[in-house]
Amino acid sequence: MEFFLDTADTAEIAALSEILPIDGVTTNPTILSKSGKKPADFFAELEGVLTPEQKIIAQVIAPDKEGMLADARKINQIRGGKNIVVKIPVTTEGYKAMKAAVAEGISVLATGIYSPDQAFWAAKIGVDYLAPYVNRMDNYGDGVGQVAELIQTLKQYGMKAKVCAASFKNTAQVHKLLAAGTPAITVNPAVVRAMIGHLGTPFAVDQFNADWQAAYGTCELGL
Repeated sequence: MEFFLDTADTAEIAALSEILPIDGVTTNPTILSKSGKKPADFFAELEGVLTPEQKIIAQVIAPDKEGMLADARKINQIRGGKNIVVKIPVTTEGYKAMKAAVAEGISVLATGIYSPDQAFWAAKIGVDYLAPYVNRMDNYGDGVGQVAELIQTLKQYGMKAKVCAASFKNTAQVHKLLAAGTPAITVNPAVVRAMIGHLGTPFAVDQFNADWQAAYGTCELGL
């Protein structure tokens, strides 16, 4: 199972990678543009906080097949094709670009998915990842349920594409899809921190320390 951070905040990426076994970073044009960083500067900065084993997943900008393919080649060269994945949207032109990119051996994530049918065709093309927008799909129905069904459909037909669930609003959605066996998930740092933080934990730790202090007069282990 792979767990990615969906952000362009390299300070948070470094901080959470120190705490948790993060598998890499996903970004998109909106996230990157809001960061205020130039793309080249961001990716150089990102390389400084990630290990070579952690993946970088970045999105094309062009709207047409040839432009997307050119973008895909540029993104692929950020790491010489190693642990780099190119996000291509499931538009008509995007499907064309996916076919061409896969044929060239570029690792592809199909993004902007709002329905299992869109994901199915991207999987049939041979992409590596599928990114259904869970919370946005929830606005039109049962997004979590549809993604769970998609996972089973891929297994049924022996398709190699991994679901990389994206666009989460809360930890409950993440929890449900983890329980459903989602092979990859990308989440913003705020949701990740909510997953590992609970008000009860500091209370329990404070009680342990207080009991130890009362019994031994110190907070040292004493061994």
